[in-house]
Amino acid sequence: MGPLLTLDVSEALHAAVRAGRPKIECTLDLGRSTTMVEVSAAAWSWQGQGFPHLVSCKARTVYHWVDGAFQPVARYTASLVKLVPTAYGPPTFEIDGIKMLPTARVSPYSDAERKVDLIQPQGKVVLDTCGGLGYFAGWCVHRQARRVLSYEKNPDVIWLRSLNPWSPEIGGGLTLEQADIAEVIGLLPAKSVDAVLHDPPRFGIAGELYSQVFYEHLSRVLKPNGKLFHYTGTPNKLTSGRDVPAEVAQRLRRAGFVTEFDGDGVLAVKKGR
Repeated sequence: MGPLLTLDVSEALHAAVRAGRPKIECTLDLGRSTTMVEVSAAAWSWQGQGFPHLVSCKARTVYHWVDGAFQPVARYTASLVKLVPTAYGPPTFEIDGIKMLPTARVSPYSDAERKVDLIQPQGKVVLDTCGGLGYFAGWCVHRQARRVLSYEKNPDVIWLRSLNPWSPEIGGGLTLEQADIAEVIGLLPAKSVDAVLHDPPRFGIAGELYSQVFYEHLSRVLKPNGKLFHYTGTPNKLTSGRDVPAEVAQRLRRAGFVTEFDGDGVLAVKKGR
């Protein structure tokens, strides 16, 4: 993977030029590691290759090296999908300007770790319904899940994963299929997974992933006593007019789950033996 630049790194390179420093240590992989970079007024070099200084570098944008130039890690097909840097290192992503992962008070990567630990993935087959950048799946692998079945509908999000150093590699126990979980959930065998991580887009974008029909399918594919964490976010019911977490919990109970609210989501256990 080539170098990734953000505004902070670009400014550090320019500051080194102004200070007359021939080398600086910085990150070129969104905080996963640091490396030494040689700097001059004309360009900077890394691993024996020269790169131009960015003349214009926008905040909230990650740049990658492609076709001899730095370009934003963003695509526009049906919608604008872009990788967005955070203060923590691991990036989030946006679709049409809507942030897909929480970043206000916690790293999206650390947030995923906490939620994965709620379902205790060790030795389990885990269904990851809406894969996104793969942080849930990556932590499941790290926590020694037996298998992780991950689905992601948007091919541009999968492309973002290929450029994100914090996204997990596919292989071993982790599979990733480009598919709409709302369409394929009916094809999954009954009682075939031990745990579920469900992190859908907001209700207004993907209401089908909050439906009673979908929750009945989740109950069907999950083994008795299996755990489910459902991210709901924390929409303000005074302004939205809806209490989405309460609605989710109610529908899950109808589908055979015992539920409790946990942070910005609902933790549920399928009843039965």
